Amino acid sequence: MGFLNFSSDVAIDLGTANTLIYIKEQGIVLNEPSIVAVNRSTGKTMAIGYDAQRMHERTHKQIETIRPLKDGVIADFEIAEQLIRGLIRKVRTGWLASIHNMVVCVPSGITEVEKRAVRDSAEHTGARKVYLIDEPMAAAIGIGLDVNEPVGNMIVDIGGGTTEIAVITLSGIVINESIRIGGNELDNAIVQYFKRNHNLLIGQRTAERMKCEVGSARELDPELEIAVRGRDLVSGIPKVRNISSEDIREALRDRIELIIAAILRCLERTPPELGADVLERGIMLTGGGAMLKGLDSLIRSRVELPVHQSENPLYAVAQGTGKVLENLKDYHNVLS
Repeated sequence: MGFLNFSSDVAIDLGTANTLIYIKEQGIVLNEPSIVAVNRSTGKTMAIGYDAQRMHERTHKQIETIRPLKDGVIADFEIAEQLIRGLIRKVRTGWLASIHNMVVCVPSGITEVEKRAVRDSAEHTGARKVYLIDEPMAAAIGIGLDVNEPVGNMIVDIGGGTTEIAVITLSGIVINESIRIGGNELDNAIVQYFKRNHNLLIGQRTAERMKCEVGSARELDPELEIAVRGRDLVSGIPKVRNISSEDIREALRDRIELIIAAILRCLERTPPELGADVLERGIMLTGGGAMLKGLDSLIRSRVELPVHQSENPLYAVAQGTGKVLENLKDYHNVLS
């Protein structure tokens, strides 16, 4: 990617499922899975991002694919550094030494120790100044809300590892709820459901494909169907089965209920004046999970408030983190 101009400021949406990199005055230049393939005997990194994703669930015992982030926080410090370093190298080789400012977004519910781990990982990749921003705040900025105004905005960001719910006003988070349920947990629910109810063992990637193609939170008209390959747990033989969107909806029901319950808890704790703003402006949905068919209308019917899916939910957090990077002085209040 040699066409990139020299720039020394980077923003990173370090996600459980995907990592997005934004470069000052360039915009989002990379969006790849947060996964690293490592050779177990030598400890050497074999592949990063899409290349490692292609190996996932298809490796032999010498190669292991590792997701260094779990539930939005760093579970494997060393591999997280490899991931950040490797992805930045994909954008521009030999460029790590010249990063001046780096803005990284983090889940709003993480501890000081977990924040320190993110900061250290970023500093070890060569960044001289590292700023952290809460995910719901970044999402609000990314979808164009004016977070400095004395007006309440409610954001529900459904990422790969966590769902972040926050009421924001005056550059601060008034109420927040962070639950460790996101896209990955929805995929797991699908895997478990088919194991339990259909004696069919499917991989994580197949579950994700099913969720994206035929998954829904409400009834569809017409209902959809998908052919799925998995292993029959009774005979032990690989099989192809036709799966309906009703099955996927059933598999996801409990997890979606937990997300709705967290939104209701957040609304109950919201001060009345800010609650009135949310009633008027509605709840904004961002993150990849917001793209599940019918989720916005299901939440709308349950909380009896307007619910809007943002225009580009997958990129909202990265766009917001980038906007903050472009205007560090204006947004110093939202950084830590």
